Amino acid sequence: MILQGFPVGPVGANCYIFGDDAAREVFVIDPGEEPDRILQALRQLGARPVALVNTHGHFDHIQGVEAVRRATGAPFWIHEAEAEILTHGPARAKMLFGLDLPPSPAPDRWLVEGDRLRVGGLTLTVRHTPGHSPGGVCLLGDGLVFTGDTLFAGSIGRADLPGADMATLLASIARVLLPLPDETVCYPGHGPVTTIGEERRTNPFLTALRHERPRGERA
Repeated sequence: MILQGFPVGPVGANCYIFGDDAAREVFVIDPGEEPDRILQALRQLGARPVALVNTHGHFDHIQGVEAVRRATGAPFWIHEAEAEILTHGPARAKMLFGLDLPPSPAPDRWLVEGDRLRVGGLTLTVRHTPGHSPGGVCLLGDGLVFTGDTLFAGSIGRADLPGADMATLLASIARVLLPLPDETVCYPGHGPVTTIGEERRTNPFLTALRHERPRGERA
């Protein structure tokens, strides 16, 4: 398996390269900024990107998409509920943060809940986790999950942005992430790697959710 992650841009959004070592095929997950750095990593790995897969459409996660797409020909995939975020994102970034951004990239495919995304012999399953943004997703693999801005080490995504809602975010975490085994490794959109078990035990935002694990599974 190929799995390389690194923060890009001024707010340190994590970009991940994930794929099949034998086939040398990968997904680029959340190419937020620094496209030259992402392309260099692909060259060093000798890997061909099958798709650019985004956990959501906020500016810090998509600004590198267009340049990487042009350079590689890889299509851009994102959940269909992010259409409004993509349309209005640059104007909101100007209003909220004073940033002048180009138009958001146009998706080549809309993802939906339950999609199984294949790269070589590996699969990631799309799980819709709204709350931080309407079309936020987690990408669930074998023993790992890319959580985007749904869940971080010791925290969760912001719920004070347009299209966000705290109750919805916590419900998404309870429904999709907490049922996973404790040893599941979480690769978040910002910050360090963690595990489901570690967040269940120590994440202060999940206090009310710690007993949501399906009956019969060990804590």
